[in-house]
Amino acid sequence: MNDLMSQLHRKIVTTLALKNEEIQNFICCLKQSLQNLEANSTRVQEDLESEFSSLHAVLDELKEGMVTRIKQERASRTYELQNQLSACTKALESSEELLELANQTLCSNETDGFTQVVTMAPAFRLSLKAKASDSMSHLMVDFTQERQMLQAIKFLPVPATPEIQVSECQVCDNSVTVVWTLPEPDSKIDHFDLEYRRTNHEGPPRAREDYPWMVMEGVKETEYTLTGLRFDTRYMTFRVKACNKAVAGEFSEPVTLETHAFVFKLDAGSSHQNLKVEDLSVEWDSSGGKVPVQDIRKDKNRTSSPMHSPARTAMMSPKRAPSARVGRDRFTAESYTVLADTMIDAGQQYWEVRFDKESKTFAAGIALRSLGRFDQLGKTSASWCVHLNNWLQQSLTAKHNNKARTLDCPIPDRIGIYCNYDEGTLSFYNARTKTLMHTFRTKFQQPVIPAFMVWNGSFSVQTGLQVPSIVQCGQKRNSNTSSSNASLT
Repeated sequence: MNDLMSQLHRKIVTTLALKNEEIQNFICCLKQSLQNLEANSTRVQEDLESEFSSLHAVLDELKEGMVTRIKQERASRTYELQNQLSACTKALESSEELLELANQTLCSNETDGFTQVVTMAPAFRLSLKAKASDSMSHLMVDFTQERQMLQAIKFLPVPATPEIQVSECQVCDNSVTVVWTLPEPDSKIDHFDLEYRRTNHEGPPRAREDYPWMVMEGVKETEYTLTGLRFDTRYMTFRVKACNKAVAGEFSEPVTLETHAFVFKLDAGSSHQNLKVEDLSVEWDSSGGKVPVQDIRKDKNRTSSPMHSPARTAMMSPKRAPSARVGRDRFTAESYTVLADTMIDAGQQYWEVRFDKESKTFAAGIALRSLGRFDQLGKTSASWCVHLNNWLQQSLTAKHNNKARTLDCPIPDRIGIYCNYDEGTLSFYNARTKTLMHTFRTKFQQPVIPAFMVWNGSFSVQTGLQVPSIVQCGQKRNSNTSSSNASLT
């Protein structure tokens, strides 16, 4: 009983000690807040006084300029009017002398010379219209609007929260362009701060993420293009906030933009036994994975251990892939084919394949998962491909449903393959120049899968590529035109 009371006492003491520490810490925070409040108030007051001093200085400078303009105008007109006044005074004096002379002439009846003298008098050549106006009303000012603006001066408001326009954002060419808008125009906005981070999950952004936020400060426009990305994640999350010279607003709702690229591997379990599959590379293997007879004899002479038996050696060969997955038989006979391990059932996908142009036969394209184990690419309605033939003469053709069209273009060493599942488009490009070689147009009734075929040759596949912008632009231009390859679709 005493032990129980002792434990309870210690627990109460510990709780009180922790509570006292929390209160002391909170008191310290309050004191620090009071100090910060005093310092911040002093700072903003000094800033306010500085702004008003600057405004006064602008007004004083403006006033000085306008007063100078009035003085210059007054001096110019005074000069004109004084000159005219002087000329008129002289003319008046001359006219008075002539008037006296006229009276004398009338008394002496000598008028011949007097007429000529009068016509030459300055008074008859003088303009009696003022050369300058005495009005200065054109230099009057009206500060009604400015006064209203000054009366509207107030503290800067917190900027509104931007909204990212997902429909306007673009993802292509290893870059992401983010576009946002404000609820209403705000002339006080100085810049925007954009933050982004990678994420590897689907759905809305999570409250806690593994990747830190990366910051792009001082963005002046309502859009920003993030370049130099590697699309090794499925999504990227963005948020943006508006800032004026005093304060920043709230961040927008985080938005996840898809940055996933089409990534797949070759399904060694589906490949023909004469194809040696390793990662994304395939080589022709004429032995079909079988050990030559002479090697078997050597093994027999070396040991009878089951660890070195021919069957076990073949089974353990690192070049051979695991057994075929359920529901997909290995290709056989003359169908030297291998499929990818990922199907396409929506969206736009792009991948490239580099092949040996000296291969006797090579083909690349797409197929239905149901492609028969004896079927060759392009010879049934379940596959579409471009086909290289190196028998009597080299040729490149587009094949589907056992129909072929010769392609009038140079044979590249790398082919780009673009599939728009939703629009039923399959296009082949020279991967180096992005020149269109051929387009199939159809309507996919079920998911398709990348497919490849090689005989006496080799190839390698590159995945994880974004659809190049030049391909997207070309597809948009051709979306409303009829295909020249309709006979193959």
